[in-house]
Amino acid sequence: MEQPTHYRGRRVVVLGLARSGVAAAKLFYEAGAVVVASDRKPREQCPEASELEALGISVVCGEHPDDLVTPDTALLVKNPGIPYTSPPLVKAAELGVEVVTEVEVAWHISPAPIVGITGSNGKTTTTTWTGKLLEAAGLKPLVAGNIGRPLCDAVLEADPNGWLVAELSSFQLKGTTAFRPKIACLLNVAETHLDYHGTMEDYVGSKAKLFANQTEDDTAVYNADDPVCRKLAESFRARRLPFALARRLERGVCVEPPFPSLRPSEDEEPAGSVRRMIVYRPGDGTEVPIVPVDRLGLPGRHNAANALAAIAVALAAGAAPEKLVEPLETFTGVEHRLEYVGTFRGVKYYNDSKATNPTATAMSIASLSAPIVLIAGGLDRGSDYMELLPAFRRRLKGVVALGQTREKIAKVAEAAGLAAVRIVDPVDDAAETLRLAVREASKLAEPGDAVLLSPACASWDMFPSYEVRGRIFKESAHTL
Repeated sequence: MEQPTHYRGRRVVVLGLARSGVAAAKLFYEAGAVVVASDRKPREQCPEASELEALGISVVCGEHPDDLVTPDTALLVKNPGIPYTSPPLVKAAELGVEVVTEVEVAWHISPAPIVGITGSNGKTTTTTWTGKLLEAAGLKPLVAGNIGRPLCDAVLEADPNGWLVAELSSFQLKGTTAFRPKIACLLNVAETHLDYHGTMEDYVGSKAKLFANQTEDDTAVYNADDPVCRKLAESFRARRLPFALARRLERGVCVEPPFPSLRPSEDEEPAGSVRRMIVYRPGDGTEVPIVPVDRLGLPGRHNAANALAAIAVALAAGAAPEKLVEPLETFTGVEHRLEYVGTFRGVKYYNDSKATNPTATAMSIASLSAPIVLIAGGLDRGSDYMELLPAFRRRLKGVVALGQTREKIAKVAEAAGLAAVRIVDPVDDAAETLRLAVREASKLAEPGDAVLLSPACASWDMFPSYEVRGRIFKESAHTL
């Protein structure tokens, strides 16, 4: 696409009235484009429609009409979650209309350089932590993107002398063409979202678009422990800055001594068994110690990896290493990601609603030392969830399964030899179904145990978002 101002007087279609769509519609309208916004939800479920219409933007709710995309349409900006098989997108392809997500739009107008962070797991934690590190270093970050605030909205407040730190999903990246972040970070790659992408090749290719337009003047941060990330890095044109938990790096951010190689579903070492230091090696034979791993504010091997990535990004942005210590030690996480809810009747409750794939759930299970009663299940994307079997065998005391995948999750639990398995069938109210699951888990747990909501599935079979699911879980725990 071109700069938004180049669309003055030209037709721009915005597909989807979520936060990113509203921000994009306003931006193009202010640039002088003829904007038409459309959402399949009925009018009463589109509260943003009146706001856009008051500005003079045409809004269509309840359908995507056949004449929405026309031969004179100059650009289509899509909500990231809308599949490319949707009729307006198929028609756009037939007519040769360019289709982008708002990430592409925001990049064209951002006054600040962009840090783009993606990965199958850990995006929100790493993006938030990166913002904390850059703030402590005085580098004026603004955090936005898939983390909550649309980029098209955030760029309007971005400081030209700061950084726009963006969490980016594969859905968002698939709809980019010229997008070029100054610093790009790939955390890991696991099999997920295949219901949207169709194949792992398309999923990995969408992630790789984060690096596609970078040059030697940019920086590519990647996980050297992850074989897919290492393979992709072979084609990076940007300066490479790897991070690793389980291997020594001559240049990059790593741990000394390294962690043993370990699958996420395997048990971690007992806390404090080995004292490890996070170090930065600039590649000239020197080594800069940053912080001991056991001083990090977030527990767990996967959070140590998130810290390494955030450190690498901060260093690439120009942060002084000594400025990073305090936020590394004091950051305690984000809502819905292994979030401690409270202790009730001697049982600790953790909200990990953002764990929407099996790998994320396995990592969270491995992070807790107490016997665990797991609440899991949600949208069925076709997986059999058997990759959770090792974690279930090693760490779980019981499982409460709900959602479309409840039978599959229960089958894994039974294969793991767990006797305490409960299936919660849906009732008319999804919130009440989750409350029933929390009550069932509380019956299985004893003082000293942990109840963990870590669904391994998206929320959309029952709830509009993982945030809603997580908040209902927390409310349910507090009212036991």
